[in-house]
Amino acid sequence: MDTNSSKFSIHHVVLFPFMSKGHIIPILNLARLLLRRGMAVTMFTTTGNRPFISESLADTSVCIIDIPFPQNAPEIPPGVESTDLLPSMSLFFSFCKATKQMQPMVEEKLQGLVQVQPVSFMVSDGFLWWTLESATKFGLPRLVFSGMNQFISCVSRAVFEDRLLDGAESDDELITVTRFPWIKVTRNDFNTVMPNPNGPTMEVFIDQVKSMSNSLGFIVNSFYELEKVYIDNWNSEKIPKVWCVGPLCLAEPELEPQKKPFWIQWLDQKLAQGCSVLYVAFGSQAEVSSEQLQQIAMGLQESKANFLWVLRKKESESILDEGFEEKVKGRGIVVKQWVDQRQILKYQCIEGFLSHCGWNSALESICYGVPILAWPMIAEQALNARMVVEEIKVGWLRWLWQTVMDRLGRR
Repeated sequence: MDTNSSKFSIHHVVLFPFMSKGHIIPILNLARLLLRRGMAVTMFTTTGNRPFISESLADTSVCIIDIPFPQNAPEIPPGVESTDLLPSMSLFFSFCKATKQMQPMVEEKLQGLVQVQPVSFMVSDGFLWWTLESATKFGLPRLVFSGMNQFISCVSRAVFEDRLLDGAESDDELITVTRFPWIKVTRNDFNTVMPNPNGPTMEVFIDQVKSMSNSLGFIVNSFYELEKVYIDNWNSEKIPKVWCVGPLCLAEPELEPQKKPFWIQWLDQKLAQGCSVLYVAFGSQAEVSSEQLQQIAMGLQESKANFLWVLRKKESESILDEGFEEKVKGRGIVVKQWVDQRQILKYQCIEGFLSHCGWNSALESICYGVPILAWPMIAEQALNARMVVEEIKVGWLRWLWQTVMDRLGRR
């Protein structure tokens, strides 16, 4: 799109999402919010991620600038420009480190951009720590986009600053968070959040933390009414401040597809029949083993509940070879492609969501009033699950599976 498309807007914002669907999508929605307020928006991304972004924002005036992703990055396979495509999430910090090689070209593009239209500020993902240096070179305030909720930020800060995990005798021992005494956590809740302190990834993690601390502030995909205690706590004690701009999932217009995909037609049928349906999806990054998938398939088959299960293609191969779809025909379907899950969650027949508890999915489920059956797997998902189940009480943990399945199976 032409960089002059919104030339006369008072404010011009540069957005730079991290290369992952779960980080890109909320920033696409943020772009729509900024446009509604009369701002011009330019989005930086990589060549490989541009088609998805271009299609998502085709009805807007957002200018997209793409930068080639490093092709010789250590450990990263050629052609991989998104964490969704990494062969293993153990390469996550290697992927983060590789993004820094884009910095010279990003700054070259920024220099050309500010000559056409002055930039008011930059919003970039917390994982792109080096963008603070780039923004500073051009005198631009940098705001950090945080893909987490404020509950996690406050609880994590309290746990690490007070060294609460040091006294735990086991990874499963419940520890009271002294600053928020109604909250209990375990060491396991943090094992997938923090990198190995003696490993090479710690350097990247420290750079990211320093960069966030030196930025103007945080933009969080949440809303004040949901976690007032934690937003007020952070802003009363910490600089930089936090501003909530969510739920960003509600910023994108819900357009009915010209031709309904088969899973929407199936949901229409279940709704007309007065059936309840369990939605099952684990996001684009969680690594679910074949053994786990087999156990989930067995549970769904024996539950007699109606269900819609979204799987990545490579995951579906481990269960579909055994005729699973035929066994559950009529009451369950498997979708082997990316879906707009808002289109699923809005159906009144969806009465439960078996989820990895990524924050985007959790927030969408909250917005559409669908209870969550939490099965956290990686990153901060265990803490998301604690918030969903124990703090705001809109879900259950996965070991209550049978209770929920019995309830759905009776309908």
